[in-house]
Amino acid sequence: MSHDPHTSGRTGRTGRAVRAAVAVEKNAPVSLETVIVPDPGPGEARVEVQACGVCHTDLHYRQGGIGDDFPYLLGHEAAGVVEAVGPGTEGLEPGDFVVLNWRAVCGRCRACARGRPWYCFDTANAARPMTLADGTPLSPALGIGAFAEATLVAAGQCTKVDPAADPAAAGLLGCGVMAGLGAAVNTGGVGRGDTVAVIGCGGVGAAAVAGARLAGAARIIAVDIDPRKLEWAAALGATDTVNAREQAPVAAIRERTGGFGADVVIDAVGRPETFRQAFYARDLAGTAVLVGVPTPEMRTELELLDVFARGGAVKSSWYGDCLPSRDFPMLIDLYLQGRLDLDAFVSERIALDDVEEAFERMGKGSVLRSVVVR
Repeated sequence: MSHDPHTSGRTGRTGRAVRAAVAVEKNAPVSLETVIVPDPGPGEARVEVQACGVCHTDLHYRQGGIGDDFPYLLGHEAAGVVEAVGPGTEGLEPGDFVVLNWRAVCGRCRACARGRPWYCFDTANAARPMTLADGTPLSPALGIGAFAEATLVAAGQCTKVDPAADPAAAGLLGCGVMAGLGAAVNTGGVGRGDTVAVIGCGGVGAAAVAGARLAGAARIIAVDIDPRKLEWAAALGATDTVNAREQAPVAAIRERTGGFGADVVIDAVGRPETFRQAFYARDLAGTAVLVGVPTPEMRTELELLDVFARGGAVKSSWYGDCLPSRDFPMLIDLYLQGRLDLDAFVSERIALDDVEEAFERMGKGSVLRSVVVR
């Protein structure tokens, strides 16, 4: 049973009343609302949120770019402490420090049955809706909704990690850092001595640089149009930087790899032109990875003969093809050992009231991540 329950008469169930940042309607500024977080049901957990990163995905929700199921409870890159668990929940108890994930694997679908749970086709979210004080159901961003003092998730969305980690840094594994790092390590299969290029060095691209360095890449070429982002990439391990306003990316990458192209090229932008650059900037039999998220109207065209003749692989990366139960604890351990600088991604710590201003700074490219902290 949960502790510190409050009663929401209009919802007819007990729950905790919290402050939260909500996108009430398309393109409207985020507003702070009172939200009722229900007591957890079977297989669910209520988590007291200690920190949550401000991700581009949250802005896409606010803009209506992901769906029209307003109002949205925003926030998903989060870490916190389990406050209560529902009946039948195993391996998780109040007091556990957790990073939240949005792909709680089922263990039963055809992907899981084939030993590929990172592709799980039936991931879980909490069944009980969080609501506004008047009973209006909320749609939690990526099934999490963590721009709040507490949130309700499926127990499988809680990954226990070492509580010595700073929540502001640890929570970023919940989306952007894991997406970029995993695009290099898991999807791209970067190995010792490889050459790697990363196109787009915002939060996800910078994490791909860090992942390539962690994997032992010999040369890491960061490409962007913003000198600040190139500086961030260099600090995280890029050996070369290319300002795409001054040099054509494909030619610049080839120039730095003996004329061959990189073994792995990661597109962290997700536009037709950058995807084409990634395809042609790789070596013969090299790998191109798309981790930047396109919009629905985008189209791309490649010469089919080049697809055949160049060999290799063209992949998309879902959440860095991560398995949270495997990857999050390992990466937190590397962070605590000083081998993975998650602190470098935390540009500023802000209050819940400052989310809208954080979206503005994100749009200007002046931060890697703003993080809401308690």
